[in-house]
Amino acid sequence: MVLRAIFVKELRSYFGLFLAYAIVAVALALCGFFFYTDISFFMMWGGQNLERGLWEFFFHDLRYVLLLLVPAITARSFAEEKKLGTLDLLWTYPIPESSVLLGKFLAAATLLLVVLGLTLVYPFVLSHWHPEVYWPALIPGYVGLLLIGLVFISVGLLLSALTDSQAIAAMATLGVLVLFWSLTWNEQAVSEAWLQVLLQISLFDRFYNFARGAIDSQEITFFLFFFSFFLLLTWQALRARRWRGKGEFSSLRTFLAPTKPKAVGHGGRSGSADFARPGRSPDALHSQ
Repeated sequence: MVLRAIFVKELRSYFGLFLAYAIVAVALALCGFFFYTDISFFMMWGGQNLERGLWEFFFHDLRYVLLLLVPAITARSFAEEKKLGTLDLLWTYPIPESSVLLGKFLAAATLLLVVLGLTLVYPFVLSHWHPEVYWPALIPGYVGLLLIGLVFISVGLLLSALTDSQAIAAMATLGVLVLFWSLTWNEQAVSEAWLQVLLQISLFDRFYNFARGAIDSQEITFFLFFFSFFLLLTWQALRARRWRGKGEFSSLRTFLAPTKPKAVGHGGRSGSADFARPGRSPDALHSQ
């Protein structure tokens, strides 16, 4: 029940503030532009293979659309509630952190599904002019987009949980995603061994098989592990904030810093309490 309530609340906040409508409108505009340019490029080169030509280009372009839009979706998830103080109020109730996290994650994933579902209008329009559109060939591409989109959302939720500024959360999410995008750009700057390591964690290189119409169980496992790992980090961040009170995670150092134990003085009293007594100094206390 708690998970469902948070999920519904997040969806209402998306559509109530017209954020969802703005994101959908921008996504469709960008996808329409990319689809038009991809068709032009495809026809210019003869249009020999629709699946390996047009759709591969289109799915690669959709990655960039998600790269730009997902930070806007996740930036407000925790940052706004921390800024308004509603997250601290939420922790006064016996609500599991996992329910809060999963509710927000599912709401963002639902908005992602809406965006991806509406992009199906482009192959549908093309099917009226080009009857050779093979719909099953689109399934791997959309599966890959969904998986990489879920990874983007998990990264965005983590960074939103570490700050109370939506702008910082959005820019940090975009920066991290661009870093994963560009890991293997300069192949000459690293050794062959390091290149193989970077290829294993490069999100965009893992997406290539999906864009080409193939579903690989290893790639699916990688994406599932990747966004589960970031969700686990976000859950730990929420738990740490709940038990530390109202301290803000304005930096990763604060999030990772261990809790320092309090110094205990004589008789089970804290050392700071002994120092606070009038006329008592650390030397006098030590002489006792």
